[in-house]
Amino acid sequence: MMVAETADRVKAEIAKAFVGQDRTVEQVLAAVLADGHVLLEGVPGLGKTLLVRTLAMALDLPFSRIQFTPDLMPTDVIGTEVFDQRDVDFKLKRGPVFTSILLADEINRTPPKTQSALLEAMEERHVTIGGVRHELPYPFLVFATQNPLEFEGTYPLPEAQQDRFLLKVILDYQEATDEMDVLKRFHHGFRAQRLEETGITPIVNAESLRGLRKTVNDTTVEDKVFDYIYAIVAATRSHPDLLVGGSPRAGLALLSCSKAVAAMRGRHFVIPDDVKELALPVLRHRVLLKPEAEIEGMSVDQVLTGLVASQVVPR
Repeated sequence: MMVAETADRVKAEIAKAFVGQDRTVEQVLAAVLADGHVLLEGVPGLGKTLLVRTLAMALDLPFSRIQFTPDLMPTDVIGTEVFDQRDVDFKLKRGPVFTSILLADEINRTPPKTQSALLEAMEERHVTIGGVRHELPYPFLVFATQNPLEFEGTYPLPEAQQDRFLLKVILDYQEATDEMDVLKRFHHGFRAQRLEETGITPIVNAESLRGLRKTVNDTTVEDKVFDYIYAIVAATRSHPDLLVGGSPRAGLALLSCSKAVAAMRGRHFVIPDDVKELALPVLRHRVLLKPEAEIEGMSVDQVLTGLVASQVVPR
């Protein structure tokens, strides 16, 4: 099955429940094809949880949800060993991390110790419980939602944890026509709690996803595009308003996502516009503003937008 055709069909299924935000949906699908995790940020009520649940149904993949709270423990995420009195032995009680699509809801409402319980799973695709390594299913993708940090009761994600996310996608308010559509759907009986009534048809499964990812991986990238990716990432390390720039992992993420977007648009090669479009969601959570830039009211997105615009686009 062609990547572009499959992506369009998945988008159509998602649209049965999640209205608008086309760029957000495309970026989330790019992360799925690039085998990467996604951090979704936005104020409550924008449909972050609905998007992930709908995606899991369209991909026909096992789904689990963890509601992160201040009292959540690491064992609540990955699981623990429980003593079985009948067998006089310890048995593994698997946590919700043993799934294909894990929704870490409001991940920044729990302390860093519990947030870090996901680090090994996100990077290595396995967890260690009681000194024993346990493999996670294929695929394993974390979609974490968070409220903006200025909201009360939130904890900033550790830098190492943020770097594990392939993309940080910002959800904003919908267009007026889309929000009117949401109102009308609700009026006619749509409820997010009853997604099975929307008639979402599974388009992809774990096995077919392997084939799609192979096609994406085989996408052609010319030397001038490699140079462009490096130039953007390297520029973050010397920018006067940035305290910390992007690491080599940022370049790999930008390459992977650009290949996925190219394949989703029916091309077998990456163009500079693919790179330019993905630069912000790939980099915005991997760089840090200098304190003086924050005091002046600058945002990471503003700095990155100017930085990308200043780079020479290859022809």
